Amino acid sequence: MLIKIHSSWHNVLHQEFDKPYFQKLIDFVKNEYATQRCFPKGAQIFAAFDYCTFDKIKVVIIGQDPYHGFGQANGLCFSVNDGIAFPPSLSNIFKEIQADLGVSIPSSGNLERWANQGVLLLNATLTVRESQAGSHQNQGWETFTDAVIQKISDEKEHVVFLLWGGFAKKKGSKIDKLKHHVLETGHPSPLSANRGLWFGNKHFSETNDYLRKCGQKEINW
Repeated sequence: MLIKIHSSWHNVLHQEFDKPYFQKLIDFVKNEYATQRCFPKGAQIFAAFDYCTFDKIKVVIIGQDPYHGFGQANGLCFSVNDGIAFPPSLSNIFKEIQADLGVSIPSSGNLERWANQGVLLLNATLTVRESQAGSHQNQGWETFTDAVIQKISDEKEHVVFLLWGGFAKKKGSKIDKLKHHVLETGHPSPLSANRGLWFGNKHFSETNDYLRKCGQKEINW
């Protein structure tokens, strides 16, 4: 099955593309995009893989769904298009980076700059219907992204996995912690952050400390 995804990922995932569940998933997505307003744009569904190639992965951040508001989602978890107001979770992410590293909060919430440095911004479900959170769950995306995480765990070494909230922790439960560095904390959403489960986690400095110890270049958060 021909999927428009970066060649480095196609080499790793091509067996998934030929499985029956994936064909059903693509049929579902095509019908949804033909009959409903869905996000992100079709060309951005696999943006996380296009910006962060398999050979350059240093960090994996696991999200759940794309943003379902008009103009927000761009195919990278927690990221929004240039000129779009920060959703609450993204705002809290930037506040933690500021407190952790002393860097200014950026003017744009577009996280392509992270992805280009080797941060895979992976949503568990890669598409969504407008204004209907979770509308594309349980259609096969989760099986696909589980396979992605497993491939990274099996075939790479010294990757930092940032698991924020119960969903991400469960999603990353099979990561080989002997080969990789797994950091867990609460979700950056206000519901979790306001209960003291997000701020002060220092995941961004810890990630850079680990990368540096492994002889890799730090992420410019």
